[in-house]
Amino acid sequence: MKKTRIGIIGVGIIGEQHLINYATDDRVEVAAACDINPARLTEMCDKYGIPNRYENIGRFLDRDDLDTVDVCLHNHLHAPVSIEVMRRGRHAYCEKPMAGTFADARDMHDASRKYGRMLHIQLAYLYQLETQVAKRFIDSGDLGRIYHARSTGFRRRGRPFVDGYATKEFVNSDWSGGGALFDMAVYHISQLLYLLGNPEPERITGKVYQEIGMDPVRREISGYNVEEFGCGFARFKDGLTMDIVESWAAHLDGFGGSAIMGSEAGIRLEPLSFHTTRHDVQSDTTFDLDAMKYREGTVFAERSRHYASSQKHWVSALRGEAELLDTAGIALHTSLIQAGIFLSGTLGREVTAEEVKALSKSAARVIPNLT
Repeated sequence: MKKTRIGIIGVGIIGEQHLINYATDDRVEVAAACDINPARLTEMCDKYGIPNRYENIGRFLDRDDLDTVDVCLHNHLHAPVSIEVMRRGRHAYCEKPMAGTFADARDMHDASRKYGRMLHIQLAYLYQLETQVAKRFIDSGDLGRIYHARSTGFRRRGRPFVDGYATKEFVNSDWSGGGALFDMAVYHISQLLYLLGNPEPERITGKVYQEIGMDPVRREISGYNVEEFGCGFARFKDGLTMDIVESWAAHLDGFGGSAIMGSEAGIRLEPLSFHTTRHDVQSDTTFDLDAMKYREGTVFAERSRHYASSQKHWVSALRGEAELLDTAGIALHTSLIQAGIFLSGTLGREVTAEEVKALSKSAARVIPNLT
C-alpha cells in the first residue's frame, strides 16, 4: 500500500519522540524535516533516514508531496505554523499544548473548519492502557452517574532546564505561555475530559505559584517566569465538577493519581484501580494490564495499532482506517480551563468561560519566513 508521507517541523527532544513512533510504523514515510539548528537537523535526519532537510519553514511548506505536517515547536509557534499548514491544504498534527493561549488555540480550531483540514493534537494519555480500560467501564455505565473528577500530576523537583533537563524556552513565558499547567496538566486534564465525553466548561477558579528555590545561574539564563504549581476548580454545563492540582516542584511525596467518581463506583487512573460497594461490602479491584496489552496486540492487533500512540492513531485516521478522536476539541477545552485558572488568579475570583474567551489574547510569535 502507498505510504503516508509526513513532514516534521522541529526535531528537538519532542520531535524525536514523534520520529521514534513513526520509525516503528510500516505505513509511514517521513519525507522531510525542518529545524533552525543545522547540527541537530543533520543528526536526526541521518539517524531516521529523512532525505529532505530544510532550515527555512517557508521553503519546507512549499513542498506539495506531503500528506501531513507534524509541528513540534515551542508553544507560541504552534498556532501560526499549524494554521499555515492547513491554509496550504495539508492536515496538521501539533504537539501539546494546543497553543500558548486560548485565543491561539481557538484560532487553530477555527482554521481547521475554515480550510476543511484535519487537526490532531498530541494528547498521549488518551492512548494509555489505563485510559482504554477506564473508558470501557465508563461507557458501560459501571460508575453510575459521574459527578466529579480529580486531575493530578506530581513532580517533586522536575522543572525543565533549572532542574537539569530540556531547554530554557520551556520555562520562559515568551515561548511557552506557562509552566506546569502547560507542560504536564494538559495530559491529565485532557485525559479526564476525554473519558467524561468532553463536557463544556462553564466556570473556573484557581491560582498558580512559584515558591521553591532553584539554581540562580539557570534561573538567570532562562529568564524563568512560569508557574511550578497550579491548582484550580472547574464547573461544567452538565453539572460535573473537576479539581486540578499540578506540580513541577513541591515539598511532598505525591498527590495520588487522577480519579473519576460516580454514584455506583469510582476509578483511579494511576495506578489503575476500580472501587465500589456491592451487597454492603466495599471492594477494590486492580487490573492485569500486561495481559490486556498482550491480548490486544494479538487477538485484536489491527484495532490495537490504531490506538497504540498519538502518532499511530493520526496515521490511521489519515488513511481512513480509524475515525480521528476529537483531540482538537478536547485540547481546546483543556486550554480554556488552563486560561481560566490564570485569569482567576489574576482577578482574585471565579471567572466564567465567556470571560476567558473574551479576554484571551493571541501571543503567537511572528515567523518571518513562514508565508
